Amino acid sequence: MLDENRIKEAQCNVRDYVNDGRLKSVNARDPVVGRILVNNSKESLKVAKILFENKHSDMWTIICSYYSMYYIANAVLYKFGHKVGEKNPHKVTIDSLIVYIRDKLKKAILQDYEDALDEALNLAGVRSDELMEFFDDERKKRGRIQYNTSEQAKRSKAQTSLERAEKFIFELEKLL
Repeated sequence: MLDENRIKEAQCNVRDYVNDGRLKSVNARDPVVGRILVNNSKESLKVAKILFENKHSDMWTIICSYYSMYYIANAVLYKFGHKVGEKNPHKVTIDSLIVYIRDKLKKAILQDYEDALDEALNLAGVRSDELMEFFDDERKKRGRIQYNTSEQAKRSKAQTSLERAEKFIFELEKLL
């Protein structure tokens, strides 16, 4: 679960990103941009599955899984009027998700659990935070795996990445 310090850090960072232009508000959204990001997400997940199932490359399974999450995250941010710039886009994306999308995601998840509203409120908060952590963890793991991990350790991490990406995309697509 995201702790309060991480949420506050994201809020401070997002203010800085807006001020220095790394995150922009978009009033007129081009539907083509959203479709491209969603298609990139689906293609990245498809490639990750192929790589994993055929045991081609655990490192690239992790990288493609991460990018499937990254693209869908940016599609959702774009839909809600936020465009990530080119400077440090991965960190800007996760911080922006935490600030702008986390609560919207809670609401979308709640719709799936209408019959158990009391239980779902807690579950949705935990699940929403878990998805934010998935993305942040995968962002960090991608860097470590790409440069510093043995082949044996990559296989297990690749499977986790693929599973997280599938869950992340499933939930964020509800916001599109």
